[in-house]
Amino acid sequence: MPDSRRIEPSADLRPAPIHIIVNDRVTLCYPGETVATALLAAGVRGLRRSVSGTPRIPVCNMGVCYECTVTINGLEAQRSCMTLVKPGMRVEVADEA
Repeated sequence: MPDSRRIEPSADLRPAPIHIIVNDRVTLCYPGETVATALLAAGVRGLRRSVSGTPRIPVCNMGVCYECTVTINGLEAQRSCMTLVKPGMRVEVADEA
């Protein structure tokens, strides 16, 4: 997935990238990022769907709204804004951009 939505600081300030698996695709991210941050930076725009089928994205980014829930390592309804990425983590989302 593309990395075009990230602010690029000096290369010596950022830790080495890691990879997570999003809907069976390898996705670049960085230690210390939340899953929500990594997904948004990778261009994922629909994390889940509402009851009416509307794509939902993170709103509060502090764990209150639950709009960012995804499946992480087989566990459903995990708040992506409250979960830090880990190498090899598997994430399932409703839609990808």
